[in-house]
Amino acid sequence: MQQITLGGRPLSPEDVVAVARDDAPVGLAPEAVERMTASRGVIERLADDPAPHYGVSTGFGALATTQIPVEQRQQLQRSLIRSHAASSGREVEREVVRATMLLRLQTMATGRTGVRPAVAESYAALLNAGITPVVGEYGSLGCSGDLAPLAHCALAVMGEGEVRTADGTLMDAAAALAAHGIAPMVLREKEGLALINGTDGMLGMLALALIDLDALLTTADLAAAMSVEGLAGTDAVFAADLQALRPHPGQAVSAGVMRQVLADSPVVAGHRTRGFTRVQDAYSLRCAPQVHGAARDTLSHARAVAGRELESAIDNPVVTMDGRLESNGNFHGAPIGYVLDFLAIAVADVASMSERRTDRFLDKNRNGGLNPFLAHDPGVDSGHMIAQYTQAGIVSELKRLAAPASVDSIPTSAMQEDHVSMGWSAGLKLRRCIDGLTRVLAIELLTAARGLEMRGEGAAPTSQRVIDALRTRVPGAGPDRYLAPEIAAAVELVRSGELLSAASITFEEIA
Repeated sequence: MQQITLGGRPLSPEDVVAVARDDAPVGLAPEAVERMTASRGVIERLADDPAPHYGVSTGFGALATTQIPVEQRQQLQRSLIRSHAASSGREVEREVVRATMLLRLQTMATGRTGVRPAVAESYAALLNAGITPVVGEYGSLGCSGDLAPLAHCALAVMGEGEVRTADGTLMDAAAALAAHGIAPMVLREKEGLALINGTDGMLGMLALALIDLDALLTTADLAAAMSVEGLAGTDAVFAADLQALRPHPGQAVSAGVMRQVLADSPVVAGHRTRGFTRVQDAYSLRCAPQVHGAARDTLSHARAVAGRELESAIDNPVVTMDGRLESNGNFHGAPIGYVLDFLAIAVADVASMSERRTDRFLDKNRNGGLNPFLAHDPGVDSGHMIAQYTQAGIVSELKRLAAPASVDSIPTSAMQEDHVSMGWSAGLKLRRCIDGLTRVLAIELLTAARGLEMRGEGAAPTSQRVIDALRTRVPGAGPDRYLAPEIAAAVELVRSGELLSAASITFEEIA
């Protein structure tokens, strides 16, 4: 896999996924090493200055007025990392920790933090060796940096704490570093602070979410179109000229995807000879482009915010281009926290609409002549009755998770840090939302495929390719079977992108 080089250009969300999820190797651009060397010179000069400089010769947070003697400054940095590595709770996923480390390394590569190149090289070495610090889910308030998660990463670089190796084995950091020939770092002035004062955890979760949701929103369009087809709905409302009357870009894309999926559908074509007797479809069918499109536009806004953050150098204090060491508030996670929460709202709504379409398939009064609950032998068989219960339980949780984390704030550090973003919590929450949406869409696709087969009029070519892909893992309509494994298989087909790949959506045609 191609190496991701830091310090030459800003990272993209795709770069973050390549390293965090796919283990792409990382390296430092020569110009990044030059910048770090130059800014380290600023720190070295300030270390000899009798005047206090935050993070160099003082304590931290509410202890910023405490002057630290020269002989205790290495201990100051070690103590900072050890005390701040205070997370608790379940272990955060490997990809989140790797994304966090990568983004802290990216900020180091800007040359604005004052760390030595050797510190950055140690982070790159851990990433390339697949050594991942163990981080608990609680410990960051999304302000003054993702403190506890970043401190656990720094602790591992020091050769302390627990890590997991590339194969998932839990080890002491010292042993894992030794096994890969990596020397533990002894941190010097400013370096401990520079390793924890960033929004890297929440930004990493945002980058991962952007890639996941980009695929899931197209999957939602696919599922909605197959539901329209399976419920004998009309495609007339998705016409490009009607969508252009309300020119939201996301809406145009979603409607275009749905038109493409429904092209050459024998069910839809039948309306042109038999007529469409319902006059109008229900909102969950007719308004899918409007809802999915709004989610797409939300995703576009979130990507713009992520792009700005990926160009940022987040630290406090920061070494400026002209050689000053200045305090600032750029570590505050509000910009990221807001969009993480905004995405959770969009995800909940897309999932809610998906569940409504599934429910419509199961009600004999609304499904256009299909068996109740799509049961093979209604009464003896229950069909997909309880699959919709599963959807409903997930959607109910997604609605609770849509409550924003970023509106909360609990003051810390003796009121020095009196307003925090809770962006890390928003990121963890969004990850659970994405998992929920994946499951809800998988159940809708299972149901739509079953409904199309039971209708017996054939399916659009795109729909049929998706059904064929499903049928490699899940049998077609018939008497009741053990349903949980079939749902699990559909979830994996959605998560892996196999169903979307089978659909072969062509965005050039939509544009």
